[in-house]
This record gives sequence, structure tokens and C-alpha cells, in this order.
Amino acid sequence: MTSPDPSAVPDAAAVDRNRLVLVVYTSAIFVSALLLFSVQPLFTKMVLPRLGGSPAVWSVAMVFFQSLLLGGYAYAHYLMQIRSRVVPAAIHLVLLAVALLTLPLSIAGGWGEPPGSGYAFWLLGLFAVSIGLPFFALAANNPLLQAWFVRTGHPNGPDPYFLYASSNIGSFLALLSYPVLLEPMFTLRTQNLIWTGGYGLLIVLIAACAVLMLRSPAMAGADRLAEDTDAPAPPWILRARWIFLAAVPSGLLIAVTAHISTDVAAAPLLWVLPLSLYLLTWVLVFQSRPLLPHKWMLLLQPLAIAGLILLLAFGGEQNLLLTLGGHQLGFFVIAMACHGELARTRPAAKHLTGFYVALSFGGMVGGLFAGLIAPFTFSWIAEYPILLACAALCRPAGGDERFAHWSRWYWPLLAVLAAALIAPAYFDGKVMRWLETNRFLVIGDIAVLSVLLALALNANRWKVFATVALALALIRIYPSDDGRVETVRSFFGVHKIVVTPNGQYHVLMHGTTIHGAEKRQNDDGTPVTGRPVPITYYHRDGGIGQAIAAVRERKGAGLRVAVIGLGSGTLACASEQGESWKFFEIDQTMVDTAKDPKYFSYIQKCEPDMKPVIGDARLTFAKEPAGSYDLIIVDAYSSDAIPVHLATEEAMAIYKERLAPQGVVAMHVSNRHLELSSVVVGIADANDLKSWVYSEDTSRDAEYIFSTTVVVSAREEADIGKLASSEQWALTEAEDDERVWTDDYSNVLGAVWRRLQKGEE
Repeated sequence: MTSPDPSAVPDAAAVDRNRLVLVVYTSAIFVSALLLFSVQPLFTKMVLPRLGGSPAVWSVAMVFFQSLLLGGYAYAHYLMQIRSRVVPAAIHLVLLAVALLTLPLSIAGGWGEPPGSGYAFWLLGLFAVSIGLPFFALAANNPLLQAWFVRTGHPNGPDPYFLYASSNIGSFLALLSYPVLLEPMFTLRTQNLIWTGGYGLLIVLIAACAVLMLRSPAMAGADRLAEDTDAPAPPWILRARWIFLAAVPSGLLIAVTAHISTDVAAAPLLWVLPLSLYLLTWVLVFQSRPLLPHKWMLLLQPLAIAGLILLLAFGGEQNLLLTLGGHQLGFFVIAMACHGELARTRPAAKHLTGFYVALSFGGMVGGLFAGLIAPFTFSWIAEYPILLACAALCRPAGGDERFAHWSRWYWPLLAVLAAALIAPAYFDGKVMRWLETNRFLVIGDIAVLSVLLALALNANRWKVFATVALALALIRIYPSDDGRVETVRSFFGVHKIVVTPNGQYHVLMHGTTIHGAEKRQNDDGTPVTGRPVPITYYHRDGGIGQAIAAVRERKGAGLRVAVIGLGSGTLACASEQGESWKFFEIDQTMVDTAKDPKYFSYIQKCEPDMKPVIGDARLTFAKEPAGSYDLIIVDAYSSDAIPVHLATEEAMAIYKERLAPQGVVAMHVSNRHLELSSVVVGIADANDLKSWVYSEDTSRDAEYIFSTTVVVSAREEADIGKLASSEQWALTEAEDDERVWTDDYSNVLGAVWRRLQKGEE
């Protein structure tokens, strides 16, 4: 019988140990990332009702998460400067244990109602005191565990960046599963408890990682570090380049998210799509053999930039798939090119934690610019085109230009072209009108020129940047909206006041949705005089107009009305003498715009003494006395983005309590992308209210009289008067298989799906 080879025993043990180390460390990093990125949509959704469901809540949340990520990475970097193996492990495990004591997640006491201004900074404070500690501890795990992995003596220790891919796979799956699985299946409370249990599991895994690191051969960590001793420290110019390469896609992430969520819904479904793609790029670029080679992404990047320029110039928001797909595909390619450059220039493992600090600092800078600085600096969404232009500078320096002898003519030719295209904007002449008419052709040609410069001529990246910047500037100078445009920006978004070319209408827009319009000139060009006639969604024959008339007729006296959402103030002119109308609005700039007679005259001519209640309606309206109103009109939309917390069972309970006997709730639920009628019917039924649905197609858009969908809910059929016998209003029962929306549960994906199904019918 052959005796076993003694040398084979320790080899087998080493293989088993290395396999165990890899499994435990990969699992810990995966679970940590899963928790880190699932808490973002989870807690932000808990906060949304405090600020009207504004998409800006997510932007500020991203700034907080990116800033704390930098703090966690810096903490890990300095912790690993300690020579002892035991001390860093002990400190971090104590931090995780203390953070566990603050769970489950909740909004800290004293932060229930936001102030009258400074929402962004108030939000940052709320996030910091509510989830700052557990998130900070999670943020440090990725670089810290990679540094520990180097010290375990594992054969892959010298290049641990593959674990970063594992981290981002966890992040990617967390975000992707949230709107598809967690949000539709579980309430917020259940999600919170699952997350807390996962945090406890993570502490066990990290403790196991610490034990494996401490039990590794005594000199293994030192030997690994010694191998990298001769690796030079990255120069500061390279560190600055890392920061820039990380900042551009980070800022674009917030800009793209704001762009698409403004026109659909402020909900995790649309937050996580761009963020999931962002994380997927990190997964792909740090693979040992990338699925999408970096050179391919560099070739596609100019095409992606040009495509986004065309989308911004053309619009396309009427098409959901174009809006979501086009912007996110372009963002994905740009992020892949930027992050691929980071992966290509990454340093040796000795400088790993410093590299991650640079990455997180860049992410924070990009987030601060797009989430905080830009909204206070620009009156329009300038950050998106600015970051698109900066994306051209993320290209590598490159080699020699093709046709270099023509290169010296580029800058003077570009200057002449820019002058020829921009100067007409300051003169009301034929050239300007031609450019306005053919803006898409002109901007498209310049976008194509930027692609040719980058790919065909291998031009210097500054030339590509300048060409892209010119195309984006023309989008602003010659907007797609007909007529004169002014913009007003606040925490809650950008509003446009459009004066049609003939001056006949003044139109209020948020995103691509019209929120109100006023006819200022008659068809013969004479000024409109007297009391303005409500139009858009509020015309007399529409759903809102019919509901007001029916309740007024049924009561036989003046109404007491509450209106949630001001818009251009159109409904001020639906009131009659002797009636009491009270408006609730979250955005002070909206009030200022509606009261300015150079924009709209509804309030000035119909309710000059109006003093709207400022604040989120769930908080302010709940303070109203019970039984106060004959009619409550809920019309609080932000573009096509719905404030979900105003369409829940608990919200309807607040409305019902403030209804007078025989009072009625009318909810305006017109929406391009979400089917909300059944949602309102469901929350009304949960409060023992009956509902009637009105939906019409006016075909009078040229007169700014639009199709509307309205749901009225009341205790009894008699309460809605003549609407009960109208063929236009359908008594509608709640769907048995459709779960009622609550403060603890909502399903935006289901609403999108129902709208798509109806569109196919």
C-alpha cells in the first residue's frame, strides 16, 4: 500500500483555507453592498411624505449617501494605517455593534415637519441623525474588507479589485430587486425588519472575516505589503484625474434621475434604474476579463453623447420607452467609459484605500454639483448638459490627430460657426426664425460633427468638448417650446412660463406637463377682459368643472372648498361670490408665479386676497378642523410625477374626516404613464366611500382644453348630485386583486403596467 505524501496534506489544507477565505469575504462584501444600497430607496421612501414626494428628495438623498460613502472610505483608509491587525478589526466590529443598537430604521424624533425654507439642508440633517451611523459603518466595509483580504495571504491578495465587482453585484441586485420584488410584496415595516436582520447577519460575517485575517500566517500580510513596497505613490495629477472621472458619472446619475423621474413619478422604481446601471458599470469594468471591452466603450461614448444631445433637443418625453431607454442607455455608455478609465489606471493594492477615497470624493463632488449647487445656481436644469459636455473630457488623451495639418484651423472655424449660430438669437430676423424652425437639424449636425472629431479624426478631447458644448448651448438658446420662455426653479423643480408665439396664451409647464394656461388675447388679437375663463383640465365641461357644479347645485348654497395644489391659480376663477375657497401649496415659487399678473391673472381677478397655506398638504391639511369642507379637490402633481403619499388609504382618511355632511372628494388623476383611477377607488373603498370615474377625450388641445380623468368619492350617491345619473360618470367598484395603497405600501410598477395594458386595448 502506498503511503500518502506528507507534503500533500498542508497543500490541501491551504487550498481549503483559501477557498474558505474567498467564500467568506465575497459573501460579506456582497451582503454589505446589498444592505448599503437597499437602504437608500427604503429610507428615502419613508422620508418622501415630509416634502411632497418631490424628486429632489432623492437627489439630496444621493448627496448624503455619497458624502457618507466618502467618510466611510476615509475612515477605512486611516484605520488601515494602524500596523496592528487586531486594533482595526476590534474598532470596526464595535462600530457595527453600536450601529445595530440604533435599528430598526426610523425618522429621528423632532424631524417630523420641515421648515419653511432650506429643505435640502434640513433633509441632510434628517438623514444624518436618522441613519448616519449604520450607513457610515456599511460604507467602510468595501475598502476595509479588501484591505483585510490582502492580509489573509490569499493568492489573489495582490490584486483584490475583483472583490469590488462582487460588491457592486450586491448593490446592483439590491436596487433592481427593490421595485420589482420588495416594494410590491412587502410593507415598509416588513422591509425594515428584513433589513435589520440582514445587518445582524453581516456583523457575523465580518467577524468571521476578522478571525480569518487574524489567523492567517503571521507574516502573510506583511509579505503582501512588502511586495508592493516599490510601487510608487500615484502622482497628484493622476489622483485629480480619478476624482474627475468619478465626478462626471456621479453627477450625471442625479441629473438623469431627476430628468426622468420628474415626468413619471418620484418613486423608487425610477430612482433605482439609473443607479442600478451606474453600479453595473462598476461590476463590468473591474472584471478580470470585462464582458464589454473598454475600447468598445470609448468608441461608443461619442455616439452616446450625440444621442443624448438629440434627445434633449427633440424631447421625446411623450414616449415613455424613449425617455427611459434613451437617456439611460446613453448614461450607461458614458459611465462605462469613465469607470473603464478608472479601472485601467488603478494603482497597486498598497494604495487601494487611497484610490477608493479618490473615487468616493469624486462621487461626492459630482453629487454636490448636481444635487445641491446647480438647483441654487441655475434657473433651469443646466447640470445635465454641463455634465454631458464634461463627459467629452473623460476621454483619454489619445495619440496623434488624423489630418493634423487642418488642426490649426479648428478653433477659428468653430468660433465663426458659434458666432453665426448664436448671434441671430439677439435679432428678430429671418435667420433666427430659420434656426428656430430647423433647430433639430442644426443641433443634430453639430452633434454628428463631435462624433466625427472623436472617432474619425482622433481629435483632441478639448475640441470634442467645445463642439458638444456648442450643440448643448444651442438647445438652450433655441428651445423646442414655441414662443417666449421664462424659467423659475425651486427645490421642487423647474417651472416654465411659455408665452405662445402670437401672445394669445400664457402656459405653465413643469417638465413636459402643462399645469395651467390662460387665454390673454382673443382670436382677433384684442386683449381678454373681465374674469378669466378656466381652461386646460379645469374647464366647465370637464371632470373638475362638472364636479364643482354638481356639488354646488346639490347644496343649493355657496361652497366651502379646499384645493390641494395651486398651479397657475386657474381654480380661483371657479369660485363664486359668497363661497370660501382655501388653497394648499408646497412650493412658494409656485404661489409667486401664479400671483404675478405678468404671467397669470386668475388670482388677481378672482381671489385677490388669497393666502395659500404653504407646506406639504398631508401635514398642513391634517390641521384643518373636521367637517370643514363641502368639496376637497386634490390636484397636487409635479409634472406627471405623483406624490404617492397623497394617494393612500391614510390620506383619504384625512380627506374624509374634513368633509362636511354630504361632502365630496374629487381627485384629478390624469397621467400619461400611470393608471391611478383604480388606486383612488381602492383607497376610497377602504374608507367606506363610493367612487365614480370620469374620463373624456376633448380633442380641443389647440384651445388648451385637455382630456381629463377625475375620480369623485362620497359617502352616498346623493352627495354627488346629478353626477350619479350622468352617463359620463361610472360608478366603479374596487378591484379585489389590487392591493390598496397605504403609507406602508405602494406599487408604482403596477400602475405603469396597467397604463401600458390600457394603451394596448
